[in-house]
Amino acid sequence: MKRLLVISHAPTLATVSLRDAVIAGASDPEFFDGLVEVVAIEALEATDPRAYLDADAYLFGTPVNFGYLSGALKHSFDSTYDALQGHVRRRPFSYWVHGRSDATGARRALDAITTGLELRLVAEPFERLGDVGDDDLAAAREFGATVAAHLLD
Repeated sequence: MKRLLVISHAPTLATVSLRDAVIAGASDPEFFDGLVEVVAIEALEATDPRAYLDADAYLFGTPVNFGYLSGALKHSFDSTYDALQGHVRRRPFSYWVHGRSDATGARRALDAITTGLELRLVAEPFERLGDVGDDDLAAAREFGATVAAHLLD
């Protein structure tokens, strides 16, 4: 069974809703039962490199705070980055971000961090600005399923 590690910071209703939809898609029993195990960790608790090393792929999620990724997700990367370099190369990943008006800085930071770790982007990052509705949640669910499906290649 493949392990998909979901690391996110979800302090708002919108980010909780997006996270839950992404996880629901990635763990849909119709497609992934017995094939993909989804392990979700809050970003502030994701400081042990073993969690990353034990996973086959990653999904990261963050609100956009002051034009940047959340401090909680940054803390996870700061705590594990050096130990992971060279050990997670080419593992599949993607991420989602939610902001009010602009997510450029958060996306740029996540792109830089994941490029440094040499992770392999397998789905266009999922970005939502403003209020989150049912269509957004359906798209987030599909996004999660898309990333999980890459574990079955």
